Amino acid sequence: MKWTDTRRIAEELYDLHGETIDPKTVRFTQLRDLIMALPEFDDDPARCGERILEAVQQAWIEEAE
Repeated sequence: MKWTDTRRIAEELYDLHGETIDPKTVRFTQLRDLIMALPEFDDDPARCGERILEAVQQAWIEEAE
């Protein structure tokens, strides 16, 4: 998985943390760490930016609803 796989990342985050983390309250620093800890994630941390994190967070919120 790469940073641009926002929908897939959101689905994985929901599957792993949907019961314990509210995506509306997660901080970007925490979100970045959660993404990088995903088993199938394999991308350069330097390629991550605020726009990507916003897109992942929004997709995760939609997944949770």
